[in-house]
Amino acid sequence: MSTAATTGESQDLALAPVRTESLAELLIATERPPRPSALSACLTFGWRAILKIKHVPEQLFDVTAFPIMMVLMYTYLFGGALAGSPSEYIQYLLPGILVMSVVMITMYTGVSVNTDIEKGVFDRFRTLPIWRPSTMVGYLLGDALRYAIASVVILTVGLIMGFRPDGGFVGVVAGIAVLLVFSFAFSWIWTMFGLLLRTEKSVMGVSMMVIFPLTFLSDIFVKPETMPGWLQAFVNNNPITHCSSAVRALMDGTSPTTELAWTLGWALLLVAVFGPVTMRLYNRK
Repeated sequence: MSTAATTGESQDLALAPVRTESLAELLIATERPPRPSALSACLTFGWRAILKIKHVPEQLFDVTAFPIMMVLMYTYLFGGALAGSPSEYIQYLLPGILVMSVVMITMYTGVSVNTDIEKGVFDRFRTLPIWRPSTMVGYLLGDALRYAIASVVILTVGLIMGFRPDGGFVGVVAGIAVLLVFSFAFSWIWTMFGLLLRTEKSVMGVSMMVIFPLTFLSDIFVKPETMPGWLQAFVNNNPITHCSSAVRALMDGTSPTTELAWTLGWALLLVAVFGPVTMRLYNRK
């Protein structure tokens, strides 16, 4: 009996190297899954941002209740004094309020980035074999959906209140498209602050210090011709003014060649400046 056991053990030992070698060959022969493309990675992180909205729907408060409040408050408070009646004033105001509301909620991109850094999520992202900027681009793509929702909400409220765009459906869609492009580029500023500053409160504080002067010192509420000359110089060169004027002209059915060129130029400049700075901070974080 011991002889048979010894024989069996010797056979197992003889086969062991063969089995190990076969397993190694099998592992080596198996192809690794392909590395995700830059577009695929960006869309995946964009879908992640959308899923966060799905699980925390309270995030949509700033793109639903806030825009409605802005339209109602400014139209009925200042409409009679500035244009003679709210129905007249909303024709000028609504495209500007649309730009203001969307631009103001772009700061939450930086807040989301800062929150993920504090939770350690970015440490996991950087270990993945993906295109490095895809995490940032994904945030911006996800937020673009929020901008679109805010635009639809504001336009719906405006139509109920009497806003009638002469540019029709095509003009409205073109205006929203220009606004989304500008907001996507503008959001790169806040991603930089989200990486640079320590807390989300500091990100919000700095963002409001930048957004409030840019939005209120523009042509959103009144025409620059009614302002003092020294203020007109700033307002006329304000990127928010260019974007607001381009969106207003498209919705009115006119051709805003100059303002549209300025808006797209500002968008390219913002991405060219703050995109590399953001990625440099992200790689060193």
